[in-house]
Amino acid sequence: MRKSPKDVLDSVRAVTRRGILLGAIQAAVIGTLAWRLRSMQIEHADEYRMLSDGNSIKFRLLPPVRGLIHDRNGIVIAGNEQNYRATITRELAGEIEPVVERLRHLVPMNDAQAAELIANIEKRSAITPVSIGEHLSWSEFSSIAVNAPALPGVQPESVLSRVYPRQGDFAHVLGYVGRVSDYDLSKMENPDPVLMLPEFQFGKVGAESKLEPILRGKAGIRKVEVNAAGREMRELSRQEGQQGATVQMTLDAGLQNYATQRLGEESAAAVVIDVTNGDIMAIASNPVFDPNLFVRGISSADYRALMEHDHRPLADKTVQGLYPPGSTFKMVSLLAGLEAGIINEGTSFFCNGGLEVSGRRFHCWSRGGHGHVSAVASLQKSCDVYYYEVARAVGIDRIAEMARRLGIGVEHDLPMSAIASGIAPDRAWKQDRYGQPWVVGDSLNAAIGQGFVLASPLQLAVMCARVATGRQVVPRLVRAIDGIPQAVPEFADLGLSERNLQITRRGMDAVVNSAAGSGARSRIMNDDWRMAGKTGTSQVRNITAAERARGVTRNDQLPWNRRDHALFVCYAPYQAPRYAVSVVVEHGSGGSTVAAPIARDIMLYALAGGLPPLTAYPDSQRRQIEEMHRNMRLFAPVATSGQERTRA
Repeated sequence: MRKSPKDVLDSVRAVTRRGILLGAIQAAVIGTLAWRLRSMQIEHADEYRMLSDGNSIKFRLLPPVRGLIHDRNGIVIAGNEQNYRATITRELAGEIEPVVERLRHLVPMNDAQAAELIANIEKRSAITPVSIGEHLSWSEFSSIAVNAPALPGVQPESVLSRVYPRQGDFAHVLGYVGRVSDYDLSKMENPDPVLMLPEFQFGKVGAESKLEPILRGKAGIRKVEVNAAGREMRELSRQEGQQGATVQMTLDAGLQNYATQRLGEESAAAVVIDVTNGDIMAIASNPVFDPNLFVRGISSADYRALMEHDHRPLADKTVQGLYPPGSTFKMVSLLAGLEAGIINEGTSFFCNGGLEVSGRRFHCWSRGGHGHVSAVASLQKSCDVYYYEVARAVGIDRIAEMARRLGIGVEHDLPMSAIASGIAPDRAWKQDRYGQPWVVGDSLNAAIGQGFVLASPLQLAVMCARVATGRQVVPRLVRAIDGIPQAVPEFADLGLSERNLQITRRGMDAVVNSAAGSGARSRIMNDDWRMAGKTGTSQVRNITAAERARGVTRNDQLPWNRRDHALFVCYAPYQAPRYAVSVVVEHGSGGSTVAAPIARDIMLYALAGGLPPLTAYPDSQRRQIEEMHRNMRLFAPVATSGQERTRA
C-alpha cells in the first residue's frame, strides 16, 4: 500500500532523530575514549609505562655503614673510607661478554681477569650484582659513569670500606673484615640477605668477627625504575639503613702503640690490665701485620711472606700462644703451700743446687745453690729447690686448684679469636689425656712452671692482677656501645688469706727492689710508682746429663728457636695497685735481661699516661732509654671526623 506524503515525512523525521541520537552517542563514546587516551598517553604516561613494563621496578638493598671502633679516648682504630667501585648484574646486562669487553677499555683487565669475572657473573644468581672492581681511581670511576648508556647492567657506586688507621697496632685484637665467600655462607643457616651484596665486608677474625652482629648494622632499600636495557632511570624511593653500633674499647691507642714499638723485632706479647676494673689497656702481639691488606685483598706474595715468617706474625700470641710460665708460676705454688698451711712465712728449705727424688736429680738454676731460703727469699732469688719441696708437701691437685683460682687454665671470655684455656694439670688431667698416673716428678716440674703447665700472656696478666688485689679480676675489652657504658661487675674476693697474699707480694717486691732480686735492673726509681714483679725463664728443650756434665750450652750459642722463653709479670704501684703487666718473649733467653726491661717500660708509660720522665729510670740507663724513645715510631692522636659519629 502506498504511503501518503504525510506518513513519508513522519518516517524521515523519526530516522533523522535516531541518527542524530546514535551519532551523539557515538561522538560521546569517541570523545571519552580520546580524552582517556590523552590522559593515559600524556598525563599518566610514566605510571602506565611502568605498569606495562612489569619488571622495570626493582628493589635494591643498600649496604649499611659499618659501626666504628674507638679506643677508650675516642680515637678511631677501625673506621670507614670512601671506596669507588662498579658492579654488574647479569639480568640487566643481557649478553655478558660484549659488556665486559667494553669495560676492558675503561678498567685495566687482562684476559685471565676478564675470564674470571665472566665466570663469577655466570656462577651467581642473575639478579645478584657482582663486583667489577674495588677501590677504583676517580678517572676509572668517572669513565664508567660517562659510558653508562653503552654498559647495560653496570652500576658505578660510591660506598664506604673498612680502614684501620693505626695499621698493625691493633691487628691481632681487632682482626679484620673481608668479603663474604661461598665458604662463609655455607656455614650460616639463614644468612642475612645483605651478605649477598657484592664485596660486602664482614668480620673475619678478632673483635670484628666476634662483634659482627652489632657492627654490621641493618640494610636499607632503594626502589628504582630501570629501562629495557637494564639502565637505572630514576630512584622512586629510598629507605636508609641503620648504621652499625659504635664500639668503644677499653684499649688505649697510645699505650698499645708504645707496647708494640717496645717489643721491637722480638716474637713476643704484652698485656696491660687495669686491676681496678679489668680493663685491658693494651694487648700487643709481635710481629704485627697490616690488616688493610686483607680488606683490599692481600696478594699471594704478601700472604706467603706472612705465612713463612718464623716469628708467626698472623698468630695472636697474647691469647692463642701457650707457654710454660717458668718461675712466674711460683706465686701460684707459694700461695698453694701457704693456704694449705703446710708452709708459712718462716718456713725455710736448704738449696744446694738440686734435689734427689726417686733416683733423679732435679736441678736449681743456680748450680751452687742458695743455702737456706725462706718464703719471701724464694721469690726474690727464684730458688727452684724451694718449690720442689713445696710441691712434694702440697701435691699437684692443690697447686692446680690455686692456678685456676688465679686465672690459669681458664678460658677468659673476650671478643677475640681462638682464646686458649691453657693447662693447669692435675692427676685426673694426666690420666684423661695420656692414660698414665701422675708421678712426683710431674709435681716438681709443675711447681716451677715447667712440665705440663701452659699459660697465655693474658692469663699471666690476670694472675698478677689477682695476686695484687686479692680479688677475682675479670678482663674486659668493650667499654661502651653507642655511648652506653658497659657494666663493670664488682669483683668477688678470692677467699685467700690477706697475710698469705702479703707474703707473696713482699717476695715480688724484693724481686725488683732489692739488690739481690732477679729483676733489680728493672727497678723504677720513682717511689710513687714502685713496682713488684717476678721474672721467669722457661726451657723449650731438654738438657741431658751429658750436657750438664760438660757445661750447659749458653742460649746465645743455640739456634734462635731452641733458646729459652723470657717472661716477666708485674704490678704497680706497690701500695695501691693500678696496673698489671705481663710480657713473654719467645726464645728471648732470659726473663730478667729481656722481658723485665720491656715490661718495666710499658708499665711506666701506663703510669705516666705517656712517655715517662727519664728520672724514673736508673741513672745508668737514661741515655739508652732516651735514644730508644727518639727512634720509636709513635703515633700522634688522630682527631675525629664527620664519618666518625655514632648512631645514638
